[in-house]
Amino acid sequence: MAFDVVMPQMGESIAEATVLKWHKQAGDAIVKDETLYEISTDKVDAEIPAPATGTLLEILVDVNLTVPVGTVVARIGDASEKPASPGAPTLTPPAPPAAAAPDAAAQPGGIEDANSLEDRLRTKSSPLVREMARQHGIDLSRLQGTGQAGRVTREDLEAHLASPSPAAPTPAGIAPVLPAVHDPSAPTLGLLPALALPPAPALPAFAPGERVKVEPMSRMRKVIADGMVASRRTSAHVYTVFEIDMTRVAQLRNKHKQAFEAQFGTKLSFLPFVMMAACKALRAYPVVNASVDGDNIVYKQDINLGIAVSLDWGLIVPVVRNADMMNLGGLARSLNDLAERARAKQLKPDEISGGTFTITNPGVYGDTFGLPIINQPQVAIQGVGAIVKRPVVVTGPDGTDFIAIRQMMFSSLGFDHRIIDGATGDLFMAFVKKELENSTFGLE
Repeated sequence: MAFDVVMPQMGESIAEATVLKWHKQAGDAIVKDETLYEISTDKVDAEIPAPATGTLLEILVDVNLTVPVGTVVARIGDASEKPASPGAPTLTPPAPPAAAAPDAAAQPGGIEDANSLEDRLRTKSSPLVREMARQHGIDLSRLQGTGQAGRVTREDLEAHLASPSPAAPTPAGIAPVLPAVHDPSAPTLGLLPALALPPAPALPAFAPGERVKVEPMSRMRKVIADGMVASRRTSAHVYTVFEIDMTRVAQLRNKHKQAFEAQFGTKLSFLPFVMMAACKALRAYPVVNASVDGDNIVYKQDINLGIAVSLDWGLIVPVVRNADMMNLGGLARSLNDLAERARAKQLKPDEISGGTFTITNPGVYGDTFGLPIINQPQVAIQGVGAIVKRPVVVTGPDGTDFIAIRQMMFSSLGFDHRIIDGATGDLFMAFVKKELENSTFGLE
């Protein structure tokens, strides 16, 4: 008897996924738990194992097609079986719903239908769209989108915001957002309100006759692009850069790395030292571990460190939860495990969500320092530069200055000036610097 392979539910907020690649073709034999296909969601890319042993009888969803969770994407059975629907074509993207379609709740039986898959898909838009809707006081269930099953996309929401309907209702207690109007007589200190200026028209990407190669963005690339642009629009980015002497850390690492690997079963890099120092600094300056919710500051009681991991096909930020409760060994094991599984597409959605502060390490490629964009809804991100040997002026215990070769690193902090002042950002980084230059990190 044929076994239906369905698109898995990769997280409560994920309503659909895109097939990226099939590892088997119709007619191929497959063993249970062997990788069958790869998918991409708004949160994570993942390899999906076969749910049963047998022969892949048919593939029902083609590559690059996005379908709701629960959709039958393939069938596995005995080689002697015939597909349930021989010759049936693979699914093709549905046509966009008519813009005039009424709300589901207005249909007969709308209350019962509100729990249908289609209704859930419509309201479970991407995190970016939900955040945009929340900021503008928009009820997504009242909009008809062009995405899967009428799901509201970023383009749908931007179009709605650009052409608001005066009669459109707004949720109770939320004032409608009105377009900004510039008053020439009002004092502006030389600056115009941001919303008073129309967006600059997009320039063409290439000229007629120019030799180009055009490829569509991957789903992950589009998610990253949307998130980065939204973050720049949301947070008032400010940066501070500190030079840190990592000589002591380098000495500790060289002295203990063999015993460390024997004890914890994992290699010791420089990054766990930075993570431990950041955790202590976040406890000392909790506003750096916060988020902004309207006019409120939300102080996170847990420290969940997001660590940016570069992939061949993009970037992902897995999260080390309760990082401040771990010693150096725990941080190193968690870091290495998440990085390895990220590159193997084995992460779960809850392992890349819930971060409260992010660390990114462009220094691994020799970067002097980076100025990264804040990972929303966080309010700060630390960039770690390369550690290089340089001659520096050192003051001895007797006050004498001399030149010594030290292992130096530049580290930046990008922070949201809406709630973090420059002094606080500097004090945070000064705390990190002091820890890295003086702490033994439990090794001695």
